[in-house]
Amino acid sequence: MTRGPENSLLDWGVASITLPGQTESGDRHVVQYFEKGVLVGAIDGLGHGNEAAVAANIATEILHDFAHESVISLIRRVHEELISTRGVVMTLASIDIVENTMTWLGVGNVEGILLRSDPHISPSQEVVLLRGGVVGYQLPQLYASVVQISQGDTLIFTTDGIKNGFYESLGANHEAPKKIADRICSQYGKGTDDALALVARYVGLKS
Repeated sequence: MTRGPENSLLDWGVASITLPGQTESGDRHVVQYFEKGVLVGAIDGLGHGNEAAVAANIATEILHDFAHESVISLIRRVHEELISTRGVVMTLASIDIVENTMTWLGVGNVEGILLRSDPHISPSQEVVLLRGGVVGYQLPQLYASVVQISQGDTLIFTTDGIKNGFYESLGANHEAPKKIADRICSQYGKGTDDALALVARYVGLKS
């Protein structure tokens, strides 16, 4: 029997910082369930302020509406809709809750890292392959990678308002995702750009 998102669980939290002097952040996130999985993503509108937010909002709406599509298809769809805007950079992960796999892809500089819950799995961390370009302006050749995931694995996306290397302080972390996201923003936010941290822990299908 095929089970949908009502039988699955993804524990997640998000934190964000708006650039001082601006009224709106250009960073957005997506956590959208579909029949056999969940789409997780972080989007950064180029620049900051209202124009960046406009592009990020358009991208977010598309991702919500077509979450069931592949990550490559989604990025292409967003690209076509954003040609008249500033554009965005974004990283997406589509999680298959039946097969326990994650397909992910990034265009631009939204970092993605997967922290393994099982200490016996090597490597203990995996990072998303980022392709240079701007969605809505210059789209590169798109290559998605597929990884097996397990209960307790933690996925973290951060926009470029977060300093590099934050994950080195996480270690074997059992904090709630929202607390992790808050700590990343408070301790590693650059203060010179919008910033967003999205943390999602995979729990999988309910019994």
